[in-house]
Amino acid sequence: MRFRAEQRLRRQHDFRQLRAQGRRIDGGAFTLWWQRREPAAATGPSPLVRVGVVASIAAIGPAVRRNAAKRRLRELFRRNQTLIPPGTDLLLVARRSLNELAFRDAESKFIAACQRLTGENA
Repeated sequence: MRFRAEQRLRRQHDFRQLRAQGRRIDGGAFTLWWQRREPAAATGPSPLVRVGVVASIAAIGPAVRRNAAKRRLRELFRRNQTLIPPGTDLLLVARRSLNELAFRDAESKFIAACQRLTGENA
């Protein structure tokens, strides 16, 4: 499945709101913050899952490693976005160990975090 432009969180307000009001799941190599979006006027919540990705200098290191971590998190999301309930916003925060893990291991951690998210959402 594609990762479309309208699925990206871009505004600083959205990032801050997720951290302030969202729920947190520890994924080991990353932290997943999530929150269901409020329904729009009469149309209901947007069916898209939106995601923002963060990799800080302090946690990851130089730009090459930060960019690799962000690419990896975006790919994990792209491959597994069907596991996340529609109308959800995610914030994925990379940790240093993300780049050291094999992709399969990182993907299994992401899937486990998505299953926990679905369990908490019910």
